[in-house]
Amino acid sequence: MSDTRFSPPVTTPGSPAAPDGEGGPANTGARWPLPEETFWSERTDPHGVLPGEETDPGGVAQPTDPHGLPAAQPAASQGVATDEPPLTQPEPKPESEPAKRKRDPFLDNVKFVLIALVVVGHSLVPTLSADSARALYIFIYTFHMPAFVLISGYLSRNFWNSNAKTNKLVDTFLVPYVIVEVGYAALRYATGQKWSLTIIDPAWLNWYLLALLFWRLSTPVWKRMKYPVPVAIAIYLFAGFSQISGDFSMDRFFGLMPFFVIGLVMQPEHFELLNRRWVKIVSVFTMLGAAAVAIYIAPRAPLDPFYFKDSYKDLDLSWYTGLGVRVGLLACGLAMCFAVLALVPRGETWFSDLGTRTLYAYLLHGIPVMIAKEMGWLELPWLFGPIGALAISSCAFALAIVLCLPETRTVFKWVLEPRLTWLYRRPSRS
Repeated sequence: MSDTRFSPPVTTPGSPAAPDGEGGPANTGARWPLPEETFWSERTDPHGVLPGEETDPGGVAQPTDPHGLPAAQPAASQGVATDEPPLTQPEPKPESEPAKRKRDPFLDNVKFVLIALVVVGHSLVPTLSADSARALYIFIYTFHMPAFVLISGYLSRNFWNSNAKTNKLVDTFLVPYVIVEVGYAALRYATGQKWSLTIIDPAWLNWYLLALLFWRLSTPVWKRMKYPVPVAIAIYLFAGFSQISGDFSMDRFFGLMPFFVIGLVMQPEHFELLNRRWVKIVSVFTMLGAAAVAIYIAPRAPLDPFYFKDSYKDLDLSWYTGLGVRVGLLACGLAMCFAVLALVPRGETWFSDLGTRTLYAYLLHGIPVMIAKEMGWLELPWLFGPIGALAISSCAFALAIVLCLPETRTVFKWVLEPRLTWLYRRPSRS
């Protein structure tokens, strides 16, 4: 079974299990689950103290009565004799808001790195005739979306345990999907293209919203299986025999399925294993080797296999060659995913906060990138070379930073994170 039968104890800053006030997968001294998020960003700290609890200065939750006041402690534990009442009543302490546990920055760091690579990859498309841009594109596409899917799978482990997260299947998937589809159709029309709007065939980067929706809908099935990862890999390999339609992103759903299921069965201790020194050293050589291979194959390698969606027939491959290509891509993608997870900083960084708003960068970056493509800004002659690839990457990285800023969320929150509480029934108090 992939569901968790044992959950590591949750620790709070200052508790004995979290020395120096820190814990989580970013530190090997303590273990607690990583944030359970609905997409790539979260509105509130998922590790907040439960309602009805107060925390003392040491961070230890104190029991409370139904009115929110601290529950009575035995008199002996308060230093008062049990045979007579205390002489004076203690001064009531002013109520303070429950202290929130510190959010672990590790996955936020990972998410920002990956979303920056998404923007870079899409920006390089007009210059792919240059070997330098093509090599960087192949390097990025081998692992960046597989890593995103793996992280999404990990964060979906307890998705169905929360009514609020289940409600967000509409809030953060279906509503933004429709809005973005209409928005990109209007943008294409404004740039001189024919008006076209097909909800079942997601436009460009919008495929991930639908694929992630179906992956999360399938989560209960995977959690009941004894061997979910081998089954997912088998489905992934056999899907190559069929020409699966791109409607509702079903081709990507099957093509990246193993990464989601692997993330679904991962536990916090697996992230701890990636924090070992020898793993980090191996990860450096893994990424360097992958970069060398990408440079070597760039002039001759087709790009379609790196999208994890086309059938063996569409790729003009025999069935045995197609199986070999899919196995190789899966192995390379997983190796690079784990290498990235090992090398990304575990502690607080300058981009940790940016990693909490990657949804905005993902859904909005297509607008400036599409405009730049239509205006020809990404096809200037000097961009077709190593310096051009570096310039495009730098500008794309800066764009990712801007789109992850809190000001960007303030402007677009009403569109991409609508509050549809009126749409759902309130849970029964019984």
